[in-house]
Amino acid sequence: MEENMPPVEERVNLFDAAVRCTAASQGQRVLNWRIDKLFMRFALSYASGYAVGYLLLAIAPDFLMEIAYGERGWRFWTLAYIVGIFNYIIYYTICEKAFRGYTLGKLLSGTRAIRNDGAELTFKDAILRSLSRIVPFEVLSALAGRPWHDSWTDTTVVKTR
Repeated sequence: MEENMPPVEERVNLFDAAVRCTAASQGQRVLNWRIDKLFMRFALSYASGYAVGYLLLAIAPDFLMEIAYGERGWRFWTLAYIVGIFNYIIYYTICEKAFRGYTLGKLLSGTRAIRNDGAELTFKDAILRSLSRIVPFEVLSALAGRPWHDSWTDTTVVKTR
């Protein structure tokens, strides 16, 4: 089996092959964003909503009852906003670091996030990309060319297939 393998110098590094790929198209990036947004909205928000509900039930049941059955004022919307921001940061940071630049959307569209120097994302890169995504109107920055979460962190999204 070893005799059929090429010498070490001739073996192709799969990560280097991904670096030579071209930048992802704007259509692929919109598809990534839409798939990730749908996953976060339906699966992740559902799961984190249950977790926050159970946590509030254990810690502050009166507050939970006020939010659930009272008038849905600023407390409800503030809590919903905080949970949404938490989901955004956790989802993108964990996916882009643990899965080597892939999220569910990137995996399905055949793209991957990498650093501009071709290296794999570090934890710092992943969390900075996530934090820059929560800046208001960040999604509109993609209309002008390169999204802020790419330009501010010196990263890019490339095609992998």
